[in-house]
Amino acid sequence: MSRSLESPRTALEQAIADRTAKVGVIGLGYVGLPLIRAFVQAGFSTLGFDVDEAKVDRLLAGKSYIGHIPSQWIAHCVTDRKFQPTADMRRLADADALLICVPTPLNESRDPDLQYIEATTRQIAEVLRPGQLIVLESTTYPGTTRDVMLPILQAAGLRVGEDFFLAFSPEREDPGNPNYSADRIPKVVGGIEPNSSKLAELLYRQAVASVVPVSSCEVAEACKILENTYRSVNIAMVNELKMLFDKLGIDVWEVIDAAKTKPFGFQAFYPGPGLGGHCIPIDPFYLSWVARTHGMPTRFIELAGEINTSMPKYVVGKVIEALNDASKPLRGSKICVLGVAYKKDVDDPRESPSFVLMEMLRAGGAVVSYNDPHVPRLPRMRHHDVPDMGSTELSAEFLAAQDCILIATDHSSYDYDFLVRHARIVVDTRNATKNVRTGREKIHKA
Repeated sequence: MSRSLESPRTALEQAIADRTAKVGVIGLGYVGLPLIRAFVQAGFSTLGFDVDEAKVDRLLAGKSYIGHIPSQWIAHCVTDRKFQPTADMRRLADADALLICVPTPLNESRDPDLQYIEATTRQIAEVLRPGQLIVLESTTYPGTTRDVMLPILQAAGLRVGEDFFLAFSPEREDPGNPNYSADRIPKVVGGIEPNSSKLAELLYRQAVASVVPVSSCEVAEACKILENTYRSVNIAMVNELKMLFDKLGIDVWEVIDAAKTKPFGFQAFYPGPGLGGHCIPIDPFYLSWVARTHGMPTRFIELAGEINTSMPKYVVGKVIEALNDASKPLRGSKICVLGVAYKKDVDDPRESPSFVLMEMLRAGGAVVSYNDPHVPRLPRMRHHDVPDMGSTELSAEFLAAQDCILIATDHSSYDYDFLVRHARIVVDTRNATKNVRTGREKIHKA
């Protein structure tokens, strides 16, 4: 039978199996670009869509803006046309599979903001053709794929499961983790109906180490929410214990090191200055919101969110205590924040508590600077008033001139012995100075 007489499902299945299907990824950030790389490495031609034309222009010029995606690789793929970045959404029709990796933030009242998912779905609907598979990867609440996306896509008259196919597969990207790149992380996949499930499974099996099929897109959506709520709740617990143990004169880091020697029944989580990244600070609130719409409170989850959100205030309080011990007020003190990435050794500043810390310190009258070897200039942030500021070199003279060095992100490249030796006061939120032996009297844990 010729390809033209095949059903849309059969034709797409064959194209995926022989890797002639063109894969489109919408949203070329910390999730989308690694996903592009996984499919290029598997032998697929890819289209990358982003509304930010500056990003597209950089990629077309062979330049990466994400640390763990080399510019040389980008340039090679663009030249070979294995990767075609574009801001032209009319080309969505050119892709056989469209993987959506757009932001899912919270609005000012901490309710889900689905504007990017809805806008992307409408753009797809305008050019949707038979034989296309659409997969949402953006983290969201259970029911989004079926209740929000499906009606928009079906409005043009095409039938899901026969003409086009729809599934959810949560992104599990861990920026900076050398052991788990996108192609090595098991992929959970749930379709809106059986044909969608089978095609989405087949697609991802070509490019990732393993696929975990589940019975529906709602199960796949709930899976990601569970993963990140689990982490949020446990981090909140150790953050609360940190504050309690501090009052008791006990080092929470030593307690965790002792507890994790138990070979069963315990998993170590670590405190910090607040939660960062696009997932853990946001996803539990998606679950709380959907619970409220069903008349059910989620007190446990919401309490964890409150504790984690309160940590920057606690840290600033510890900075004030440390300055008071040196007979200095916060107002007028020079404070350098080390690290604005949300975790060590990455260049990802999304939802980083460092921005909250800097806002609070500046509001208190401190003269704030920062250093981050991975973030040379402060980026614009959706919910923060960010000053136009570049990373300051950590010379001995600069460190000595600061009233306090606040370690917010424990990058491996920092020489902590050097920092403590030349600083007047160090407030350490990450236990980064645990191996420093000289000058420990300067170190205040927060």
